[in-house]
Amino acid sequence: MVYINLPETHTNRRLSFYLAMEEYVARHVSAADSFWMWQVEPSVIFGRNQLMANEVNVDYCREHHISMYRRKSGGGCVYADDDNVMLSYVSEGEAVGLAFNRFIQMVLLVMRKMGIEAVGTSRNDVLIGDRKVCGTACYQVGGRSIVHSTLLYDTNMEHMTQAITPGPEKLQAKGIQSVRQRITLLKDYTTLTLDEVKQLFRTTLCTEERMLTATELAAIEQLEQEYLKKDFINKL
Repeated sequence: MVYINLPETHTNRRLSFYLAMEEYVARHVSAADSFWMWQVEPSVIFGRNQLMANEVNVDYCREHHISMYRRKSGGGCVYADDDNVMLSYVSEGEAVGLAFNRFIQMVLLVMRKMGIEAVGTSRNDVLIGDRKVCGTACYQVGGRSIVHSTLLYDTNMEHMTQAITPGPEKLQAKGIQSVRQRITLLKDYTTLTLDEVKQLFRTTLCTEERMLTATELAAIEQLEQEYLKKDFINKL
């Protein structure tokens, strides 16, 4: 599998750039299977069919400078920051189940190399014990499947519990006392640093590298503008 790399070392880009990068790679990069990782400043990302006001505590996000984005895949709302890592996988074909299964098996393989017993679920999550450490979503474009995922190495738990729900009433309605009861953090099961975990993913899964060109970066930045339009973010 090919690792897609960016020709830069400066601070992380906006989450919208990486969504556009996934779409660009699916449409224009010829590698059959490709993978890469990325990190972002505090952000929430919600699914294509979700109403932002129902899933995001907008006032909290604005007060704490947490950016808000919509993706083109389905699934629920996710909080991300630079203490966790986002995984992107692009594969040939539009068989969603097959793409999900390949991706989950890749994550489980790396977990086993860390000595962690993890399992995949019918909802395409990865659990350690009965708590989620990695959630996924998928969509198709240009005859390819894009699977993206949030791997919880660590996170700002206060932001996570406050930013992705309108308030405690929603949690109580679901019989959940806190988000922390549903998720777990990878750092609690390994002595590896986040950078070491990222390196293990890359060396385990990828045998080649494809560096994007300056022209390709410009095309991705242009595509990113679609993800930043208010009518896209606020639709529904």
